Amino acid sequence: MDWKFFGEVFVTLLVITDPPGMVPIFLALTGALPARERHRAAWQAVALALGVIAVFAIAGQTILDYLHIQLPALQGAGGLLLVLVALELLTGKADDPDQQATSNIALVPLGTPLLAGPGAIVATMLFVQRADQPGDYAAIALGILAVMVAVWLVLRYSGFIVKVLRPGGIEVLTRIAGLLLAAIAVQLMADSIGAFVEMFTQSHP
Repeated sequence: MDWKFFGEVFVTLLVITDPPGMVPIFLALTGALPARERHRAAWQAVALALGVIAVFAIAGQTILDYLHIQLPALQGAGGLLLVLVALELLTGKADDPDQQATSNIALVPLGTPLLAGPGAIVATMLFVQRADQPGDYAAIALGILAVMVAVWLVLRYSGFIVKVLRPGGIEVLTRIAGLLLAAIAVQLMADSIGAFVEMFTQSHP
């Protein structure tokens, strides 16, 4: 297995899911629940996010082939989507939890779209596009599982994390995650432009 590729998958998805930034929203939505129910909500949210990402990881290639979408186009679209997510992290923009009306907050909005959002889905599909051997697919699967475990641990022990970091520390980590995500988005768009230029030069020598 390519451990460097695993590290890239893990870091990218970890930045996109932004566990520290999820803590305030998670506590705002589940703070009134008993500890057992709050822990169950964390598990259900992570399980749903894992399922959604896995489905797109497995069927993403088929969808691309059916729609005749090339990787550079997907990279450009993914970069734009990640820019939007990064701007939300950097500016502190978030949906008001009180506006959410759902029968199970663990599934919506926690599981999706907060955890398994467009950024995570597109990034996973791009990694699958890059994989060309069984070891790469194993790195992707292990990376996704590792990120989901990390997210579950953060949500599971979110009460303790808030006491240690305090709101100021969580806000700083969220801004750092936004900056890293913006850099990843710019790189995706640069790769997309470079690929299109290369395709054009090859077709018009």
